[in-house]
Amino acid sequence: MNIDPISDFLTRVRNAVKAGHRVVEIPASNLKKEITKILFDQGYILSYKFEDDKGPQGTIKIALKYDKLTKDPVIKKIQRISKPGLRKYTSSSTIPRILNGLGIAIVSTSHGVMTGKQAQEKNVGGEVLCYVY
Repeated sequence: MNIDPISDFLTRVRNAVKAGHRVVEIPASNLKKEITKILFDQGYILSYKFEDDKGPQGTIKIALKYDKLTKDPVIKKIQRISKPGLRKYTSSSTIPRILNGLGIAIVSTSHGVMTGKQAQEKNVGGEVLCYVY
């Protein structure tokens, strides 16, 4: 039984990056799909595909992105912030900047899941899900 599906998602991506895999397959949920879309829009992953044929909610196939010359992964670190035992909420004025703007914070707000910068522009706060850089 999986207690924290978001941690499972982040751990699968982190492990696939460390192992040098090109593709990682993850059980889908609506929140995971939104996080995947953000990672793609911000340029951290190469592509993604939602498959509805496996399992009750389907799966997400993520193609990981690596540097062409050095073969280093684009995702250096992906870290869970708000956990089931200790939720971390923030207002729009106190959303943290990651690596002085080089990374992103993914925030779950009342207007949906978005990056920290988008949340500040819309002036909404919420639960800080993870940091990616």
